[in-house]
Amino acid sequence: MVNTQTFQGHWNEIQGKIRSKWGQITNDDLAQFNGNVDHLVGLIQRKTGEARERVEHFLNEITEGSSEGMAKVAETAREYTQQAAKAVSETSQKAAESMRKGYEQASESVQEGYKQAAEQVKHGYEEAEKIVKERPMESMLVVFGTGLLVGVCMGLVARGR
Repeated sequence: MVNTQTFQGHWNEIQGKIRSKWGQITNDDLAQFNGNVDHLVGLIQRKTGEARERVEHFLNEITEGSSEGMAKVAETAREYTQQAAKAVSETSQKAAESMRKGYEQASESVQEGYKQAAEQVKHGYEEAEKIVKERPMESMLVVFGTGLLVGVCMGLVARGR
């Protein structure tokens, strides 16, 4: 006998198949279906003159087909979900790898910049030391004059406040 839950779950599809098989069954006739499969079988028998066994056999076939169709749909949905999850996982891994490489490159750039700045400071110090050794008197006068100028400027700023 037809499974009532399956039957009710696929009612719209089943209605179409019943009307297709037995054209004399109307939408109004099918609207009387209240979940009682025996009532529906009796209605189809009265309207069509078809034997009860043949009506039940037809209803079993279409409900089994609906169940199989739903199982296929569910399996396809499961496969698509798995494929989507795999794609998201792969994309996440690629993004994480890309970010890690970006951080490494940024770190290398900062280290390189630090090395260049340290080299420039070291070079400037060596140049200043060389000039002081070559011209000690001129260097002392420049430092003294710079100190005097800075001192005067600071005094004027402090006095203006």
